[in-house]
Amino acid sequence: MSNNNILPKTLVLGASQKPERYSYLAIRNLRKHGIEVVAIGARSGTVEDVEIHTELQDIPDIHTVTLYLGPQNQIPYYDYILKLKPKRIIFNPGTENPELEKLARSNGIGVIEGCTLVMLSNGTYYEW
Repeated sequence: MSNNNILPKTLVLGASQKPERYSYLAIRNLRKHGIEVVAIGARSGTVEDVEIHTELQDIPDIHTVTLYLGPQNQIPYYDYILKLKPKRIIFNPGTENPELEKLARSNGIGVIEGCTLVMLSNGTYYEW
């Protein structure tokens, strides 16, 4: 991002309220950095001040979708993700998906194969 004063609203797809899950840690770290988070997961719950929704949400102005779903579990979300028109999708380790990456790029959405937690800790999360 060119302006670090504007924090990217982020959708965590595959959210969990289980503390041992990386999606849980991502939500906590995103909030710690002051980033607005919308979370969608298989089970409802809460992490920090973020409610985990089980239904797809109509979310305006999503900057980043960070994935915590394996490639096969992403398929039902393809149209939803593309409809949100995020600036980028972060494919966290284990979520890499050439099919969705190609769809994203062909729709003008940036693709990053990386780790949201690492990107937050080293400051590269804001470089978009």
